[in-house]
Amino acid sequence: MTSLGVMPLASCVRQCTRSPGAQLGSYCRLHTSSISCTKDYYDVVVVGGGSAGITMGARMKRKVGAENVAIVEPSEKHYYQPLWTLVGAGAKRLPTSVRSTASVIPSGVKWIKSAVQGFEPDKNCIRISDNKKISYKYLIIALGIKLQYEKIKGLPEGFKYPKIGSNYSVHTVEKTWKAMQDFKRGNAIFTFPNTPVKCAGAPQKIMYLSEAYFQKTGKRAEANIIFNTSLGVIFGVKKYADALLEIIKNRNISVNYRQNLIEVRADKQEAVFENLDNPGETKVFQYEMLHVTPPMGPPDVLVNSLVADAAGWVDVDKETLQHTKYPNVFGIGDCTNLPTSKTVAAVAAQSGVLDKTISLVMKNQKPTKR
Repeated sequence: MTSLGVMPLASCVRQCTRSPGAQLGSYCRLHTSSISCTKDYYDVVVVGGGSAGITMGARMKRKVGAENVAIVEPSEKHYYQPLWTLVGAGAKRLPTSVRSTASVIPSGVKWIKSAVQGFEPDKNCIRISDNKKISYKYLIIALGIKLQYEKIKGLPEGFKYPKIGSNYSVHTVEKTWKAMQDFKRGNAIFTFPNTPVKCAGAPQKIMYLSEAYFQKTGKRAEANIIFNTSLGVIFGVKKYADALLEIIKNRNISVNYRQNLIEVRADKQEAVFENLDNPGETKVFQYEMLHVTPPMGPPDVLVNSLVADAAGWVDVDKETLQHTKYPNVFGIGDCTNLPTSKTVAAVAAQSGVLDKTISLVMKNQKPTKR
């Protein structure tokens, strides 16, 4: 049985039982098995249809042809999440940040509308729903990062109450703007969690935009703006940290370092923070507005998988983005253990490096792009 972009079973078996050396040479030896394949096979499979996945799908289309590329993504909607800072501040409308996934999949590339259920890199396969397997010659993992609101006691159910929002979720970003509009007087609190996060600047961006809004609407004198961060610095890059500290001073914003949000009592408008330098010590803040940046972590499917490191992130070479164990597997974006920021800007830079890496691997050559 054949379908557009899918090879017959016999062809698939031939592809995956061929001598590894004939495909990639001695440097990039594939992990093959004669029983590893089902009827679905692509030269390149991209797992994840976010910014990183769509970018690499387009690049791989130009490299191997659209019919030989598949993108695995369950969602029918594709969100441009960097815009949500402006949505939360009332400068943009939420619908402007969304398109249909079908409209952003590169033309001719196969969209497999399913979630990945597991990785079998020794067999060059992934498992999707209904225990179906998709086989590949090259795999690109671009699964993004998982929001973990549930790690904060009282959330996500606390978002049913007013005065609280979060720009990190499509379900809560508009509540941020509502909380800004409804603000009268008191504490406006903005948080930064004790985990990796995507767009580490976003928790501060909404704070500065809120401060400007309060100025514009005549509420600033009644607002006590507080940034409670789990970090010991305002920002990880000193050049920018120095500039931000000047802004914070000029705008009379209070910063409390090493404070991690552990509980929200939304019915009482209370936020509980733990002092990370003295575990177990907590402090309760009353709030009139609360913006929550949630804890985040690797997607569940990656945790304890063969392609992940001990922490659950895709284990790639930090310079080439090639997997440290499986030479025909690559990672990009928020789901990796790269020592870069988890942002669309980082993806833009990474995609060029990864494109060159895969090009060389396909030519049986060692990656040199850094």
